[in-house]
Amino acid sequence: MLNTIKTMKEYLFPIEKVTSYFKNINSKEDLQKFIQQRSAHVTQNTLYGYLKTRMGHKFTVMVDDEVFSQSINLAKWNIYIVALADCTFYTFSYLMNEKNLKENDCKEIYLNIIESEKTNGLSNEIFERAKSEFLLRLEKIDFEKYYLQEPFKESCFALYKWSPIADELKTLDKKIVLNSMRLKWNLIDDEFKKLTENLEFN
Repeated sequence: MLNTIKTMKEYLFPIEKVTSYFKNINSKEDLQKFIQQRSAHVTQNTLYGYLKTRMGHKFTVMVDDEVFSQSINLAKWNIYIVALADCTFYTFSYLMNEKNLKENDCKEIYLNIIESEKTNGLSNEIFERAKSEFLLRLEKIDFEKYYLQEPFKESCFALYKWSPIADELKTLDKKIVLNSMRLKWNLIDDEFKKLTENLEFN
């Protein structure tokens, strides 16, 4: 069982992406790395956790099923690109309002991240959709309020939408699924605020 869990976690995302420890965030590079790794972390933990909880002992059998593995791969990327967008918008909204950040480079950072993910298996189709959806959201975002108004709700619903579980079962699980990701994002929220506690832009 432990070997199966380890294999599954590494399958979802390269392990180095989700284990980095941050002492602080002092640069655009630090911020990009934080957004990328923590979005992968939340996606991995919530998707894997939901599948394991719902499927129980059947999960160990299904891991080796090619169709199921393809479904997980599709789900992980579709959840992850929304998680990235949520986290990007959140961090910039917070920094602009609480830390006096003047330059909004969220578009550059998001596009850099999804471009880099092509080498990890992000398909051109999902890449183009991620880019298009991000730019549409960007036009509508109120950065003065975004970080205060359920900034991670879109990725929570992406987890619910894309998880490869039968629709009738997901309907029963909806509240639990959404809350599971909210709780994970709450931890990232707390971590980010601590990491930027002494950060102030002139």
